[in-house]
Amino acid sequence: MNRDNDSRGKMELIRGLHNLRPEHQGCVATIGNFDGVHLGHQVVLRQVKTKAQELNLPSVVVVFEPQPREFFAGSQAPARLTRFRDKVERLAEQGIDRVVCLPFNRRLASLSAQAFIEQVLIRGLGVRYLVVGDDFRFGCDRSGDFNLLKRSGDEHDFDVVNTETYEVGAERVSSTRLRQVLADANFVLASQLLGEPYQISGRVIHGRKLGRQLGVPTANLSLKDKQPALQGVYTVLLTGDDGVVRMGVANIGNRPTVDGVRPALEVHLFDFKGDLYGQRVRVVFCCKLRDEIRFSDVSALRTQIEQDLQTARGYFEEQDMGSGQPVPLAHNALRL
Repeated sequence: MNRDNDSRGKMELIRGLHNLRPEHQGCVATIGNFDGVHLGHQVVLRQVKTKAQELNLPSVVVVFEPQPREFFAGSQAPARLTRFRDKVERLAEQGIDRVVCLPFNRRLASLSAQAFIEQVLIRGLGVRYLVVGDDFRFGCDRSGDFNLLKRSGDEHDFDVVNTETYEVGAERVSSTRLRQVLADANFVLASQLLGEPYQISGRVIHGRKLGRQLGVPTANLSLKDKQPALQGVYTVLLTGDDGVVRMGVANIGNRPTVDGVRPALEVHLFDFKGDLYGQRVRVVFCCKLRDEIRFSDVSALRTQIEQDLQTARGYFEEQDMGSGQPVPLAHNALRL
C-alpha cells in the first residue's frame, strides 16, 4: 500500500456532531472502530465506496475516540492496533470521503439506541445507505441491533445492509485475530491480514535520555497512554522525514527496569549520527527478539541490550537486508 497516496489530503475529518453542517446531509455510511484498517475492514470500505459512487453520495466512516471498550474497561480494554492519526490516514488511503469522529463520553454512552439513530444517523448525517455487521450493537446497554436499524431504515427511507467478510487461511480477518497474531509475533501473517507490514507512526519526542546514558541513544515515540498490541524487544525498520530506511532495535512497553509508568516505543538505530527530534517517523516491526522483563539493575540491562543489538545485526545479515530497503513480509526466524 502506498503510504504517500494523495487521496489523504482530500478526505474530510469531522470531530463531533456539532461540527456537522447541512451540506453534510446525505451519505453512504458505516460505523465501527476500524482498529487496524485491515483487509476485512477494507472489504467493507470498498462496499461503502461502491454504493456511494452508485448513488453519487459521499462515503462516510463513523468512528469513536476513545473506542467504546477503552471507555468502559480502561486498562483492561483490548490493545490498540492503530493510533487515531494512523487510522485516519489509512481510511484516507482507502478513498473514503469523510470520517466523522464521535467523542465517546458519558453523554454518548448514555444515549438510547433510538436517540443514537435520530441524532447521529438521521439529523446528523442524513444517511441514505448504511453498512454494518449483523452483530453490531449500539446505544445505552447495547440495546440497539441490526434489526432495529432495519426497522428505522424502513421508517426513515434509508437502506441497511450487512457487511461483507474477508478470509485469510479459511478464517475471518478481524481486529481480534490480528491482535493475537501480533501477540504471537507472527509478522508474516500480520502483513497478510493488513495488506502491508505492521507499523507504528509517531513524532519523535524528548525522553529521559536513559538510552544515551547506557550508550544506546533512542528515538522515543509517545503512545498516548494507549496499550500497544506489541510488548517486548524487536528488530525494526525506521523511516524518517528524509525517506531513508534505517535498521534498528525497538523496545515497546512500560520499561519496568527504569520504573516506567506509561507505554512507550524506543528505537535505537544502528550506526546513526543525527537528530530525529520533531520528525514524524514510521516504525515497521520485523522480528521479536524477547519479552520485556525487569532486570536486577541497570548493569544487567546494559548487558542484555548489547546482546540484543548483536542478535539484531545477525538477523538483518541473515535476511540480506544490508541495503536498508524494507521488505513486504517480515520474518520470524528468531524466537528468543
